[in-house]
Amino acid sequence: MAERENDNGTSSTDFVLLGIRAVPILQNLLFLLLLMICSVTMVGNILIVVLVVADRHLHTPMYFFLGNLSSLETCYSSTILPRLLASFLTGDNSISAHGCMAQFYFFASFATTECYLLAAMSYDRYLAICQPLLYASLVTWKVSLQLAAASWLGTSLLLMAVTVFLSQLEFCGLYWLSGVNPSHGPKSIDHFLCDFIPLLELACSDTRAVTIVSFIFGILDVVFPFLFTLASYVCIIAAILRIPSSISRQKAFSTCSSHLTLISIFYGTLILVYMLPRRAPLRQLNKVFSFFYTILTPLVNPLIYSLRDREIKEALRKMIRKALAGTQSSCYLGETGSRHF
Repeated sequence: MAERENDNGTSSTDFVLLGIRAVPILQNLLFLLLLMICSVTMVGNILIVVLVVADRHLHTPMYFFLGNLSSLETCYSSTILPRLLASFLTGDNSISAHGCMAQFYFFASFATTECYLLAAMSYDRYLAICQPLLYASLVTWKVSLQLAAASWLGTSLLLMAVTVFLSQLEFCGLYWLSGVNPSHGPKSIDHFLCDFIPLLELACSDTRAVTIVSFIFGILDVVFPFLFTLASYVCIIAAILRIPSSISRQKAFSTCSSHLTLISIFYGTLILVYMLPRRAPLRQLNKVFSFFYTILTPLVNPLIYSLRDREIKEALRKMIRKALAGTQSSCYLGETGSRHF
């Protein structure tokens, strides 16, 4: 089908992401905030991956899953933040239909993979605290690799089916807001990313099939891992409360407190986003909660683990000491060489 070009340079098959509406004076501040979040998120999560790979004391199933989670958060942020920053710089909020579907697929795939990785991490903590004598035999490297691979590959395949169904829909757009003819102009998505519900609101063809498929996959991808994670932590907390010594209770809880904090933030905002009605007065609030779980959760992950996890802090100290020692050694050798010359 031929694309019609409009006055603003967009085509009739483009979408326009309305984004986060702010007064012009706040746009620059919001851009700087997002740039800082993007930088800290990328550096923090990549640093955790490097620490987990480089430090042999972190070669355990718990930190293997943490390394996977940090890799995921890096990919997750890469699907949203660079495009959002570019739109602030250029003022171009349009995105092609293929680009929109690609962003939805990767964003949704990474989000559901995170649900399963958090469930795998909660299972790991459950066995470590509730079945400590069987932990080493149950959570082997083979089991850890299988759980991680299933989290990445399973959700990717399921989301591919949802994306195919979604891409078959005909989109008309929110034309009553602008008075544009439905056969012309880009479609306006009242969000800062291509998410499922905002896209479904633009559909002018039958959405029953994609709604049923997404409902079934939503139960498999989000509800099931959430209930599994919740059940694991109910058992963990019950086991910790049965420990007679307060010092032992505190030590047991400290091994899973960082993970529990991350789960609370991720699922708390996720539930608010998809349970909050998308009526006009609540749309901006919905985008604020979406901002929390899509942009701030990947930022929180390295901050929580670097500030609260003793092993990560110790590995970071060792890396800094090695880096400083290497720098001092290089400077000493350089000075010795120049004097000899």
